[in-house]
Order: sequence, then C-alpha cells, then structure tokens
Amino acid sequence: MHASRNLAFAGLLLGMAMAQLDGLIVTAALPSIGADLHARTGLVAVTAAGLLTLTVATPLHGRFGDLYGRRVSFAGSVLVFAAASAWCAAAPGLGSLVAARALQGLGGSGLIVTAMSALGELFERDELVRRQGWQTAVFAAATLGGPPLGGLLAAGPGWRWIFLVNLPLCVPALVLGLCGLPAKPPRAGEKFDVGSSLLLVAAGSAVVALGTVDALAHSPLWTPMLAGTAVATGFLFVRRQRRAKSPLISPKVFADAVLARAVLVNGLAGAALYGTFTYVALVAALGADAAVTGLLLVAMTAGQLALSASFAALARRHPEMAAWGRFGCLAGTAGLAAIAVAAALGGSPWLLAPGLFAIGAAFAVCTSAYTVLGQTRARRDLLGVTLGSLTFARQAGGLAGAAVFGWLALATTGGLGAAGLTVVFGAATAIMLVACVTAPAVTSPAAVSSSS
Repeated sequence: MHASRNLAFAGLLLGMAMAQLDGLIVTAALPSIGADLHARTGLVAVTAAGLLTLTVATPLHGRFGDLYGRRVSFAGSVLVFAAASAWCAAAPGLGSLVAARALQGLGGSGLIVTAMSALGELFERDELVRRQGWQTAVFAAATLGGPPLGGLLAAGPGWRWIFLVNLPLCVPALVLGLCGLPAKPPRAGEKFDVGSSLLLVAAGSAVVALGTVDALAHSPLWTPMLAGTAVATGFLFVRRQRRAKSPLISPKVFADAVLARAVLVNGLAGAALYGTFTYVALVAALGADAAVTGLLLVAMTAGQLALSASFAALARRHPEMAAWGRFGCLAGTAGLAAIAVAAALGGSPWLLAPGLFAIGAAFAVCTSAYTVLGQTRARRDLLGVTLGSLTFARQAGGLAGAAVFGWLALATTGGLGAAGLTVVFGAATAIMLVACVTAPAVTSPAAVSSSS
C-alpha cells in the first residue's frame, strides 16, 4: 500500500507540474505565436481561454472525483490535457489555438483539483505537511523555470514545442496515476448536476472576462452586463444547490463553520493578493528603471519560496493550520500596506522590497495552510467539492479583484499613476484586513480531523 501511495504521489506531482507550468510557459511565447500566426490582436485570448476553463471547472472536477473516484478523474484529466496539447501544437490559426487552450485549461484544472483531493484521501495530516516540501519544489520549478523555458523553446525549435513537450510527460503521469490511485465505484442514486454546472460556468465566465480583458472591465456597456450576469447566475446557482438532490457544491460543506470561513478567506485573500499582481510591477516602475524593477519583483518570489519551504518544516512542530492561515493574512495585510505607502511616495524601494516579500510569503502560507485544512477537515465524501471550492474561491476572487481595482483607480484618480496605485493597494489592504478578522480560529490541533 505504501508503494502504491508513493507511485500515486509521483503521478499527482507530475500532473500538477504540467498544469502549473502551462500558463507561465505560454505567456513567454506569446510574441512568437503572434508573429507566426500573423495575429496582431487577440493574443490575450490565448491566455484568457485557458484561465477561463481552469477557473470555472475546478468545482466540477471536485464533484466528479467525489462521485466516480480520483483514478477516473485524474486519468481523464491527463488524457484531455494531452489531447489539447497536441491540438495546440498543430493549431493552424489563432482561433483554433484559443479553442485548444480552453480545452487544455479544462484538463489542467482536473490535474490540480484531483491531485489536492487525492492527497487528502491518501495521507493523514502529518504526512501531508511533510510532503508539502515536494509540492513546494514543483511550484518553485514551474515559477522560476516556466518563463525562461518558454522563451528558449520559442526562440529555438519554435513555440509549438512548448505544447509538444507535454506529451511525453503525460505518459508516466497516466501510468503512475492508474497504478497508484485507488478505484472507487460510483455512488448509487447520485448523479452529476449538469444544470448547476452550466450556471456556475456562466457566473465564472463573467468574472474571468472582467478580470482578464481590460476592454470589457472598463466598458460602460459590457462591465454592467457581465457583472449583472455573474450576480444573477450566481444567485440561481446557490438557490439550485439548496434544492437539488445531488448538488454540485453541497451545502454540507458550509455547515462546517471552519470550512465556510476558509472558503470566504480564500476568496478575500485571492482578491487582495492575486488581484494586485498585475499592478505590482507598475508600483516598482514608479521609482526605478527596468533592471531595478526586475530585481524588486524577485523579492516577491523570494518571499513565496522562503515561506513555502519553511512551512513544511515548521508546521510539523506547530500543526494548527488555522493559526498559519491567520499568520498569512496578517503578513499580507502588512505587505499590501507597505506597497500602498511606497506607491504614495513614488515607488520607494526601501518600503517596496519588504512589502513584496511579505505578500509573496502571505500567498504561500495562505495557500498551503488552507489546502491542508481542507484536506484534513472535510468529510471524505465531500473532499473534492471542498478542495474545488477553496481553489475556485481563490482564483475567482483574484480575477474579480483585478477588475475591481482597475475600475476603482480609474474612477477615483483617472488612471494608474502613483495616486491610482495608492488607491489600489489601499483597497487591497482593507480587504486583507477583513480576511484577517474573518479567518477561522481552531484552538487545538484535535479540532482538525481527517475523519468523516
């Protein structure tokens, strides 16, 4: 059993690596893609299409895995990701590439959510914390190696190879997953809720569109239409979940006050941290040239990697995940406040560098702590739904935050100069402070249990 778990763990790590590397490696190759496909406009859709399906499909994959087992869910995700990668590599035009990227995001979403859910089924809390180091290494390799690798492949054999390299990696991931992950028969009387899925896709698509396409986020016509669509379909989705016999996201997930708060905090932290990533470089550029700006941004990555690596070791001595989550929220609040002051002072690097380090650390700690909290506290029959909800809240919050912050800066100051960026990071600080106050408080490790 121990050997099969290690096989499964290796396959899940490989799947997560492919999904995390995907977006980073593509971004670096966009200029080459545009030149080769003669696409002067619309390149944003190449990344937005993958991000759209990656975001909205997370709860769907979680529920599918709960119903039909992690082995089926993971194998299906690998096959979809492989087929989409081959399609991307062979795409004759921009439209075909965008469609293939949407399918690739669907497969990547399944790789991430199924991996998190399967790890929660395979390992107890102490072992989950111990193995965080491996997950950190995968994340670090994707973060640091993705953009350079994308640029090298685009400049060398061509941008199509950034997709072709996925194919030989999918084979061992599939084999390891099939050999190591346990099979699970479908549950009698429970079916996948297609109607709720469509409502969630509509709501999530509206949020992603606002967060990724500036023209839509700042349009007097499209902004209220998309915001209204998100609110209306979101309301109908929640209403349907309360009445459906087999809901997509069971209200039982939110019956646990700790998990309900964790989902809310993930959404708020996603808005404050994810939502401001777009604006960080603008603050750095206020008082520095391109070279210094690049060095300043390294501070954010350094904070992310330092705290990710420390978490695996320190959390074994101090295993209360809710306390770690609160620490992450406090670090994020301090970091965002420092960046807001730095923006007001014209991009002061002495405030900006520690602020960037703090928000990088906050992102790492919040992600790790609330993932482990969900993996160990959720009911076994709702594990995928719980992890999918946490991931969806974080991603959707970040996309909504990016759109709202941009609109707020334009509405209050007319642009993204020093004053506008001060408003952006001041608002993000307030949101992160709300997350601190809202964060769940579990007062003893015994309160978090992996039992159902």
